[in-house]
Amino acid sequence: MAAASEALVDYEKAYRMGKKEGGTPAVLDDILKERNITASGGIPLGLVQIPAEQIVGTKSAARSAAFSKGFYPLLKADTEFAAKWMALYQAHLDEGIREPVKAYEFMNRFYIEEGNKRVSVLKFVGAVSVLGTVTRIIPPHSEDKETRIYYEFMDFYHLSGVNYIWFSQPGSFAKLQYLLGKRPDEEWSDDDKLDFSSAYTRFSAEFEARGGKKLEVLPGDAFLSFIGLYGYEVIKNMTAAELKEKLAKSWDEFKLLRTEQSLELQMDPADEKDIKKNIFERLFPISVPKQKVAFIHEETAETSAWTYAHELGRLHLQQMFSDQVSTACYDNGSEENAEELLEAAVQNGSNLIFTTSPIFLKASLKAAIEHPEVKILNCSLNTSHRHIRTYYGRMYEPKFLMGAIAGALSENGKIGYIANYPIFGMAASINAFALGAKMVNPRAKIYLEWSTLKNHDVEQSFAQKGIRYISGRDMIAPDSANRQFGLYRMGENGPWSLAMPVWHWGKFYEKMIWNIMDGSWKYDDASNETKGLNYWWGMSAGIVDVICSQHLPIGTARLIELLKKTICSGEFNPFSGILYSQQGIVQKDAGKALSPEEIITMDWLAENVIGSIPQKDALVEKAKAVVSLQGLVEGSIR
Repeated sequence: MAAASEALVDYEKAYRMGKKEGGTPAVLDDILKERNITASGGIPLGLVQIPAEQIVGTKSAARSAAFSKGFYPLLKADTEFAAKWMALYQAHLDEGIREPVKAYEFMNRFYIEEGNKRVSVLKFVGAVSVLGTVTRIIPPHSEDKETRIYYEFMDFYHLSGVNYIWFSQPGSFAKLQYLLGKRPDEEWSDDDKLDFSSAYTRFSAEFEARGGKKLEVLPGDAFLSFIGLYGYEVIKNMTAAELKEKLAKSWDEFKLLRTEQSLELQMDPADEKDIKKNIFERLFPISVPKQKVAFIHEETAETSAWTYAHELGRLHLQQMFSDQVSTACYDNGSEENAEELLEAAVQNGSNLIFTTSPIFLKASLKAAIEHPEVKILNCSLNTSHRHIRTYYGRMYEPKFLMGAIAGALSENGKIGYIANYPIFGMAASINAFALGAKMVNPRAKIYLEWSTLKNHDVEQSFAQKGIRYISGRDMIAPDSANRQFGLYRMGENGPWSLAMPVWHWGKFYEKMIWNIMDGSWKYDDASNETKGLNYWWGMSAGIVDVICSQHLPIGTARLIELLKKTICSGEFNPFSGILYSQQGIVQKDAGKALSPEEIITMDWLAENVIGSIPQKDALVEKAKAVVSLQGLVEGSIR
């Protein structure tokens, strides 16, 4: 009698919970009918541990009215249904429910055909999962985001057997496989499954305890961000206190996951003051501390043209603010020692740090989380973080001008283009060059080669095709005798330079100091907590430019100057009008221009480009590190 009385008390409690929750479970038959999908021909998955929170409905409408949407009972305690529920509940308390339910899985949500009361009891007692014999219903393939994610999940499930993690963005399951240190087609061992279950369960419990549901962020998205920053092996071995501390410090990063557009692009600097008007304007306000600025480079100024350009920027900054700013540089950085170099810079008193390569992105973010008092900026594109800011230049603008020069001068219309890393922004530069060439020469074809491909001779490839006009590397290191940079024409006596793109990093670094001085930095930081800030300035800001040879034909030189003025004034966008890719039309509206976000994430090549974007595995090892962070195509994006 006591047991029966206890069961009755708990049933009434469950009944009240159901009444409070309201609604009824979803009905799979209705969902399939709406989508014109038949349940016949489903794929048996066998016995599956079904995550209780992913049980959302019943197969048919026959029993759905007996339960709330969370499977709590809705029928009164004096009904036959209630008696059966209480008997089942008591059996569970005495010996546990062992008989599996029968369910259907559709889009990784589960619908019960047999065993609804078992599910109700198990959910009431807080069971994490329910054993069931499951049949999978697969929707027709389509390009809508939800279906794309589901198809990616099915590939992941085939390898892992894991069905309790979900993501809001395509590509996430492949990224998870990568971050766990596994090949794309590598199956999980039983130990792998146990380790992952432990790590994810610990994380998701702490995430929810801290208020993850209020963020409206999927635990899977947050977990992916977390292991991307700290590493899976590190997280597996974190103590509960360490996990709690790191998760708290990373909370602002999770906020960015709430929206798909988590990146705010600042396309141009704010209106500049006339800093030469008054000598006192060159002095820092008393409230602004002296800036000790560190630059962390991947190589040295002597061996890398990229580092050399940033070093010129550092020297400009030092000269411009000789009394108010001190600078230091740390050379030969890598993924392995980046954290050490950042920590050294912080310990040496740096309160502003520029890391000048995308490979330092992760280390920069970790350092910023640990040292929120230090401002850290990373030179990369299309990355969204709250603790750091990123910066880059709109190099596609000078490339468009260089393409126009090449198109005007090429006799046979064959023009070579050497790209290095297939990362965000690179396709925009290639396509802008191709569009510039086509604008002045409709027959122009751009032959695309990649300098970072394994076992590939770019010069030989161009020579075999009779290509004489080539857009090569943007610049060369000071100690290099090679003159094949910018846009050049190959002749019998070697390359003849025609034009070259220029990075004026000093102007960007100068502006950042003024932003800190006049308070713009703090305003930008407080203006939007759901987006990361990326400075993406172009020729109008003087961050990028093109230098033309004095030997250019006068008509070509005048055309380039005119095009440059229209781009800087905003009258003309290289990606405006009707646009075609190798696969077909990209933009149909002649009066429209691609948005900045569309330009950054461009993963297609213009119709007059001969070549393709390489997969990550085709690249040399050095390139893979950069592509893993910012790659453009499947097999590259991680």
